[in-house]
Amino acid sequence: MAVTVGLSAVMAVVGVYVILVWPLTFWDLANLGLEQYASWTNTVLWSVFAGGSLAGYWCFSGAAFKSKSKNRVPVPLSPGRPRR
Repeated sequence: MAVTVGLSAVMAVVGVYVILVWPLTFWDLANLGLEQYASWTNTVLWSVFAGGSLAGYWCFSGAAFKSKSKNRVPVPLSPGRPRR
C-alpha cells in the first residue's frame, strides 16, 4: 500500500513538473545549436546502450561480486594437540 501511494505521489509531482515547469524553462536543448554534433549522436547513444548492457550483465551475473581466491597457507597445529 505504501509503495503504491509513494509511486503515485512521485508520478503526480513529475506530471505537474512536466506539464507546468518544463515548457516554461526552454530546457529542451533546441536553442543550443547542437546540429554540428548530429553525426556523433547515433554512435554515442549506441555506446551508452552497449556500456549499460554490459555493466548490467556484469552485475546481474554476479561477476562483480566474486572475489578472487587467495592462496591459503595451512595453519600448523601445535605439537601438543592431537589430530583427529
